[in-house]
Amino acid sequence: MSMIIQRIGVVGAGQMGGGIAQIAAQAGLDVVLVDARAEIAEKGRARVGEQLAKLVAKGKLDAAAQAQTMERLRTAGDVSALADCDLVVEAAPESEAIKRSIFSAVDRVLRPGAILASNTSSISITKLAAATARPTLVIGMHFMNPVPVMKLVEVIRGLATSDETLAATLALAQRLGKTTVTARDVPGFIVNRVLIPLLNEACFALYEGIGTEVDIDTGIKLGLNHPMGPLELADLIGLDTTLAIAEVLHRELGEDKYRPCPLLRQYVAAGWLGRKSGRGFYRYEAGVKVG
Repeated sequence: MSMIIQRIGVVGAGQMGGGIAQIAAQAGLDVVLVDARAEIAEKGRARVGEQLAKLVAKGKLDAAAQAQTMERLRTAGDVSALADCDLVVEAAPESEAIKRSIFSAVDRVLRPGAILASNTSSISITKLAAATARPTLVIGMHFMNPVPVMKLVEVIRGLATSDETLAATLALAQRLGKTTVTARDVPGFIVNRVLIPLLNEACFALYEGIGTEVDIDTGIKLGLNHPMGPLELADLIGLDTTLAIAEVLHRELGEDKYRPCPLLRQYVAAGWLGRKSGRGFYRYEAGVKVG
């Protein structure tokens, strides 16, 4: 029997969670956006409203569709609001301890048969599933940032994930207008297994004085036809997030080639986290690069 997904929950009202909630509501699903406090969830909903207003201003969305989307999106400050969801996506910070505690709490309130997905970019789905009593219904659903723009969803099967859970998740991603790739539950999955060593190697190139930030980014952009240079991309992702994923790859795979660059560690220690903090490899004012 195939699972029909009509109501979804999103745990974590930050940039990723808000983006997931937005595209789900736009696709006609009922969405509950949950965070640790109701006012944080409400701020997340307000940001979705602002994003939709921009689409209306550009003529990409009509005002009636904007209103209907916002009506489908409600918020809560407690996971008990997720009880009647068909699928819940966790979009919390990239910490195994935080994610496991959320999975455990949501598992207790979620109805039997509902799917529990994680937007993790590197943490083992099998480990997260072990924090629940429904391991066959746990899956990875790794959206790319920014969610409304990026076409890809990386779907990750844990050791126990059932074929039905996989099929329902792939169908949902398709309904959200996304292209999917399916990955094994190995650290970094597909995208970050290739991306993070690239970003880390760019950090080493800077650390070793091979070129300036601009030289490295321009070389990769034009030499490899990438839309953005690796250092600029690391700033966008967040140097703390980049380092966290690099550390997972290094620890879990145990190979020296994944060793995080000392310069990346130093920038994170200094609080230079990239675009969100105003400084990373470049400087930013109001999220715009200034040098």
